[in-house]
Amino acid sequence: MAQRAVWLIRHEPGTPLCGTVRFSRRYPTVENRAKVFNGASYVPIPEDGPFLKALFFELRLLDDDKDFVECRDSCTHINKTSIYGLSVGNEELWPVVAFLKNGMVYATVPLVEQTLSPRPSLISISGISQGLELLFGIQDFLYSSQKNDTELNTKLSQLPNLLLQACPFGTLLDANLQNSVDNNNFASVSQPQKQPAWKAGTYKGKPQVSISITEKVKSMQYDKQDIADTWQVVGAVTCKCDLEGIMPNVTISLSLPTNGSPLQDILVHPCVTSLDSAILTSSSIDGVDDSAFSGPYKFPFTPPLESFSLCYYTSQVPVPPILGFYQMKEEEVQLKIKVNLKLHESVKNNFEFCEAHIPFYNRGPITQLEYKVSFGQLEVFREKSLLIWIIGQKFPKSMEISLSGTVTFGAKSHDKQPFDQICIGDTAYVKLHFSILDYTLTGCYADQHSVQVFASGKPKISAHRKLVSSDYYIWNSKAPAPVTYGSLLP
Repeated sequence: MAQRAVWLIRHEPGTPLCGTVRFSRRYPTVENRAKVFNGASYVPIPEDGPFLKALFFELRLLDDDKDFVECRDSCTHINKTSIYGLSVGNEELWPVVAFLKNGMVYATVPLVEQTLSPRPSLISISGISQGLELLFGIQDFLYSSQKNDTELNTKLSQLPNLLLQACPFGTLLDANLQNSVDNNNFASVSQPQKQPAWKAGTYKGKPQVSISITEKVKSMQYDKQDIADTWQVVGAVTCKCDLEGIMPNVTISLSLPTNGSPLQDILVHPCVTSLDSAILTSSSIDGVDDSAFSGPYKFPFTPPLESFSLCYYTSQVPVPPILGFYQMKEEEVQLKIKVNLKLHESVKNNFEFCEAHIPFYNRGPITQLEYKVSFGQLEVFREKSLLIWIIGQKFPKSMEISLSGTVTFGAKSHDKQPFDQICIGDTAYVKLHFSILDYTLTGCYADQHSVQVFASGKPKISAHRKLVSSDYYIWNSKAPAPVTYGSLLP
């Protein structure tokens, strides 16, 4: 259910056109849908002048329309529904919903989501009832407590912003336009700024800008001389800009410390208006050298209403945050395990949480466990054949912790026990889950003092950053063959 266009036309007998278009709104996205649905029977919407003339002819509102016209006035064309077909050139624009009230003609063209030949029944076109509801809502808004032309002009000037809320992209959400006025406290403007098609409304309230940088670090560690460990950092900058005005402008700068790793493979949101070429050309394929662009990375943009991802990036950091060693040796129904973890000295030792999950696939439930842990706590999920090493919020001063033990398993049940096609025999892993607030591995941060906002009011600016693990594996050093990222994809 949607509308292709809406008109308010003042009936003014004695003038050249017998009327004046006081308001019109077209929805290009709905018009594109009409082309697809109607196919060969599609008729484009004419300009306001030809539309006014065709509509007034059909409604017998033109000064020279006193004579009988068979195509309009014969008994076979008696209209009882306020639904019309307008002659546009050699074609007919149908259906057009229109009625005259208080000297104002209200009209809309609903979207018909099917071909127009043969003409479908009115009851099958849901956009007609929606169009009538919209026009009645506009009529109630214009003439409720309206006493003179000045008040009418004021309300007409509010319609563009009100319809962005009540009927975004041609789809009616609320026919009571007064609700939008009460909820958003719209002020009248004599010449409203043109609203972009991708922005369906405006914000009213306290201005604020929120910036969040989240980096995800992936790692594959094998502890083998002939197989190189791999790691990768992927970052995302998310913004929420609550700013008044139709097109506020914001510039956010991302900065790196002196020893920070340059950002690469940067992808930006379409709302970003311009970028330094050095930002877009930095690629991880080319490697990193001393001449690589290291910021600041400036992003000027006109923000949408909702939260959005300003940009994504990668970075080749020199070391992973946690280095690990895992060894598993099988002895009959028992497994001897040993895990060593070391936090790199450059990483902030203040975790939101940190856990190491040690699953045992393709085996029975854990029946017995003997272990020794140098730090943290160990939880046992016997039926799931899973150990969870809860490290907590800090590593000890030595930055190194260890776990060793012997695990005994019972008979395997195919219905309940976890199964994995990769983890067969000695092929096994420890998976790390952690999060560090107010920290990024690249050192990337958003300087709140460098954020530029060109909008009314002084906004409150907040910036946050976080490092989280994603696919962070430490593989059994005794495993016969390495496992890559691609092997883990479903």
